[in-house]
Amino acid sequence: MINSSVSISDVFSAARRIYPIAKVTPLISSSALSRQFKAESLHFKAEMMQETGSFKIRGAANRILSLADDEKKRGVITFSTGNHGRAVAYVSHTCQIPATVCVSKRVPSYRVKSIEALGGNVVQKGEGQDDAEKEYEKLRDEKNLIPVVPFDDPFVAAGQGTISLEIYNQLPQIDTLIVPLSGGGLLGGMAMAIKSIKPSVRVIGVSIARSPAMLESVKAQKVVQVEEKDTLADSLLGGIGFDNRYTLDLVSRYVDEHVVVDEEEIAEAMRYLFYNHGIVVEGASATSLAAIQKGLIDIEGCNAVMPLTGRNVDFEKYFSVIHNR
Repeated sequence: MINSSVSISDVFSAARRIYPIAKVTPLISSSALSRQFKAESLHFKAEMMQETGSFKIRGAANRILSLADDEKKRGVITFSTGNHGRAVAYVSHTCQIPATVCVSKRVPSYRVKSIEALGGNVVQKGEGQDDAEKEYEKLRDEKNLIPVVPFDDPFVAAGQGTISLEIYNQLPQIDTLIVPLSGGGLLGGMAMAIKSIKPSVRVIGVSIARSPAMLESVKAQKVVQVEEKDTLADSLLGGIGFDNRYTLDLVSRYVDEHVVVDEEEIAEAMRYLFYNHGIVVEGASATSLAAIQKGLIDIEGCNAVMPLTGRNVDFEKYFSVIHNR
């Protein structure tokens, strides 16, 4: 196995640290989709059942719980498109640690309000994730706060990698893992973990056409900035950081294939999950299923698993998507 800045031992350490703040989530099987696409089995990993409504609680918990007492007293700061901010606010509040969350003006108001409701101090600045990151850097240095970044951190990637440990324990016969891709903390951490346990597993990353920053960076093997556009998968918006140190390497090393989906495919997958499984998910959660339904990923004969990454939606917008059949 290739050496990496984040290892499987880090993931096992995270697993010892993050429970019970994070939950072990179930696998949900879809016999209908298995039959339709001739898969041996197709399962959803139900990360939307986490306390904050997304997988992000794992990485945030691993980073914050690893801090020394004097670091906790200083308070933490992050930048986010929403779900990571929720997770940092929740974990920090649980541990009685002050938390500041920097977001751009593009982040929907329902996500901002949810972060504030969980105890986070929200600072809104700029038109995109890169602007929010610049404000985060300024406040971090001015106030001597401890950074808890959304993805490019070994503790965060290792925390997200615990999902793969659970999947393997629940379905040892897994041979295909399909994961949404944004900053790479989820895909990089999960890919490294599952490949370390079972190297034969095929790992596929799913990017959105409206913000494929990591995919473009993987192709160029350097950080590439992309323009952010409005999308149903708003939690996948943003770049990969100005000085990416971990997740670009993880995604480049451990991911076998990449595909890209657009808005109507995402909407159709959201509708399918609602009407056929009674599951409410945000757009980012639906991207993996969207790629299968579009025919971009062949799962015939496979034991495939995809995480449903979050459920935090603007219900007015969500129901407009669901009703547009």
